[in-house]
Amino acid sequence: MNKTVLITGANRGVGLALTVAYLEAGWRVYATCRDIARANELTQRQSLFPNLTIVELDVTNHDAILHLAQSMESISLDLLINNAGYYGPKGYGFGNTDAKEWRKVLEINTIAPLKLAEAFYPQLKEGTPGMIACVSSKVGSMAENTSGGGYIYRSSKAALNSVVKSLSNDLLPEGIIAIALHPGWVQTEMGGPNALIDSQTSAVGLKKVLDNLTPADSGLFMDYQGNYLPW
Repeated sequence: MNKTVLITGANRGVGLALTVAYLEAGWRVYATCRDIARANELTQRQSLFPNLTIVELDVTNHDAILHLAQSMESISLDLLINNAGYYGPKGYGFGNTDAKEWRKVLEINTIAPLKLAEAFYPQLKEGTPGMIACVSSKVGSMAENTSGGGYIYRSSKAALNSVVKSLSNDLLPEGIIAIALHPGWVQTEMGGPNALIDSQTSAVGLKKVLDNLTPADSGLFMDYQGNYLPW
């Protein structure tokens, strides 16, 4: 029986690389993106992998999340990867924080992962049981924040880490593992050209970490190389 994963933000970057990594490993992959018509790299994979199902989803539309979950109610889900993310404005300093953009970033980076976990909870229980992996960032770590700035993105990922910790406490008794993951500094539209690794390196590393997770890791913060990170 093939294992099944749902990956959000699968049209580019780490999300696309994760999609390919799981397809190549023989998983059944449900890959979401906001606009299928513009997701060329993702849709091209459909002819190569019959196990790929592409779903149009705006993760900030909670009704759409529920509708998708209802349409997949008969599917047992081994893994939910909350990858869809938004950085927001770059280069602003103290005194120039755009509150409207901050709300948008929180909607995508913090609220959506929890709403997805809630909606797909029945399918995750049917998994063996399942796992919830949230792509966070080291910049959300309080201990690692020695340079300041980045108020919007940092706070959204710190809040996401808090969500993961609560999910772990609530769901581990039922066997569902929740983990926060740092993908590394990746050469993507968000990470920029100066980043240290490519998206494939990140995805292969993240998959290896997830393949080897145990219940003891639930509620923790790990990077793509399997190192534990401080909150």
